Amino acid sequence: MQDDLIQVEGLTVRYGAYEVLTDISFSVPSGDFLAVAGPNGSGKTTLIKALVGLTPPAGGRIRTGPGVSLGYLPQKSTYVDPRFPATVREVVESGVLVRRSFPKRITRRDEEKIQDTLRLLQIEDLADMRVGKLSGGQQQRVHLSRAMVDDPNLLVLDEPTGALDPRSRECFYSTLAHLNRKHQVTVIIVTHDSHSIGDYARTILYLDRRLIYHGPMKEFLEAPSSQHYFGRNHQHGEPGCF
Repeated sequence: MQDDLIQVEGLTVRYGAYEVLTDISFSVPSGDFLAVAGPNGSGKTTLIKALVGLTPPAGGRIRTGPGVSLGYLPQKSTYVDPRFPATVREVVESGVLVRRSFPKRITRRDEEKIQDTLRLLQIEDLADMRVGKLSGGQQQRVHLSRAMVDDPNLLVLDEPTGALDPRSRECFYSTLAHLNRKHQVTVIIVTHDSHSIGDYARTILYLDRRLIYHGPMKEFLEAPSSQHYFGRNHQHGEPGCF
């Protein structure tokens, strides 16, 4: 049986008097690819912020397994202003430096890890380009590289494909699936994309301030009730690029 990386028990989160999440319980086993879905205002981003320690619970608890290392891609990381002067390499370097105490320096070993991460995400040839000049899909690979540079075994992403075109979105999902299958990275992703996430995620957690469903994606999509949540038909996206 696989070890659980995360166990959530009776999680309740409030903003003032308003209860955003009520009595949420689930676990995430090592190696899972979990999609978190639900309507606007259902508490998806609040759940993610609680999982990564940015929002304190009002009740319940969140337990992480031993040896869990986290990479986090927040919701607002999709678009970079064209005037932003940093290069791809500099953005990925910042993912190393942000976790380091002073003096903040890039070592030779760090340089090797950065190069390996750029190669893994297939953006090695963009290393010296300004991030603001890249396409939306390329920018998201840069943000993903920044999150991956410390070799996390758990990757948490909050709506990373919202501003991407369909082809870039499929490429991004394909990249996540590659990291999940080939590099044993557990993935938790918040998404509104009902059309193609089912081709990649193994498990789905559907929220509407309470837990509506948590289980295999295939069973969820095949259930008649899924039409209420995801529309009339689940549509397969274009083939990915990985």
